[in-house]
Amino acid sequence: LGANGIGAGCKGCWCVALTVEVVLTALFVLVVLGATHKTNGATGNFAGLAIGLSLILIHLVGIYFTGTSVNPARSIGPAIFAGGEALTNVWIFIVGPFIGALVAAILWKIVEPKEK
Repeated sequence: LGANGIGAGCKGCWCVALTVEVVLTALFVLVVLGATHKTNGATGNFAGLAIGLSLILIHLVGIYFTGTSVNPARSIGPAIFAGGEALTNVWIFIVGPFIGALVAAILWKIVEPKEK
């Protein structure tokens, strides 16, 4: 049913799954912030392409570990319908993206290009 879970790459450890979700979400949010920043000028026209391609890459990397969520809403619905273990592990796919987004916001404040 498309429910996320702790995959073979995590060897059954929730901490690896949580780390993967945090890192991948942080990378994705950084791409979104960078691609849509107002100092991009003409390159901003390709923001959608950069965001879409990065999301594809993030899913290709993370699917082995967790099925890749990077979006709590994408994980909650399937977990409710699948029940069982999917509901037991759904907290990883809620907490991970929130922590990842927070990490990305902090990093963005550090590396954000300043206006001239």
